[in-house]
Amino acid sequence: MPLIEQGYACDLGLVPREIAQLCASHIGTDMHVDAVRGIQAKAGVGEHHLQCGSHPPIDEKTKNRLIVQGENPTPIRHNCSGKHSGMLAFAKERGLALDNYLSPEHPIQKDILQTISEMCLISPEKIGIGIDGCSAPNFSMPLYNAAQGFARLCAPHDLEKKRAEACETITSAMMAHPEMVSGFGRFDTRLMQVGRGKLIVKGGAEGYQMVGIMPDLTGASPKGVGIALKVSDGDPSEKVRAAIMLEILRQLGILNESELAELAEFGPVNSIYNWRKIKVGESRPVFELRKT
Repeated sequence: MPLIEQGYACDLGLVPREIAQLCASHIGTDMHVDAVRGIQAKAGVGEHHLQCGSHPPIDEKTKNRLIVQGENPTPIRHNCSGKHSGMLAFAKERGLALDNYLSPEHPIQKDILQTISEMCLISPEKIGIGIDGCSAPNFSMPLYNAAQGFARLCAPHDLEKKRAEACETITSAMMAHPEMVSGFGRFDTRLMQVGRGKLIVKGGAEGYQMVGIMPDLTGASPKGVGIALKVSDGDPSEKVRAAIMLEILRQLGILNESELAELAEFGPVNSIYNWRKIKVGESRPVFELRKT
């Protein structure tokens, strides 16, 4: 957000597809790599500047292709390479050091922390700082504040003009190019595709999932709504968070029966099969939302 708010994304000529990539935890396909390289070329940085580390692509076809080709994955295939390229672009445009861009003391990380604090209505001193799997600073806060941040991102009517415009740039890019935020067939992407301009979606590690609902779609109208949830066991199958989120959206009336049918592979009801592929049960949400 500060990259966009301070005008640097415009100066670099970043297009919506690339802005969506800055918001991504992508799956490492060639499509994502091409977008990251495009961002880096415009910013005058390269893959060698990335400090996110390397892991095999999340996309199985891409991972298997690299194995067959004898090609080791490099940092540009990392699911966070888009975000890191945005951080590098932010530092480069400001004439700041690139070799320590992940340090919590680096000016761009201080800007990011301050922006998160302001958006989520929580003082910086109350935000816990850890180290993410990609080595960037990672922030902890109550789910309530995180949800507030997503609600204000979707309905920035009470924010200063430049920040409101940055919010609109981000949400419109994510909804226009959901395949860049995650990847074809993934929950985040599919939910935004089926939602057709009603919501933004972003998952995280260890069972973390967020959704922002655009204004005028719920009883909170005209405000936006933010939803943040965390599955305690980390949701290693990545099935639980999707089922819970779909049930929340069903109860809020955001998704109709036709849209839910398009997303049935993710829940909210999932069949359970044993190793002989015999259906032995099902999992389903059993909660009801209530106003407090």
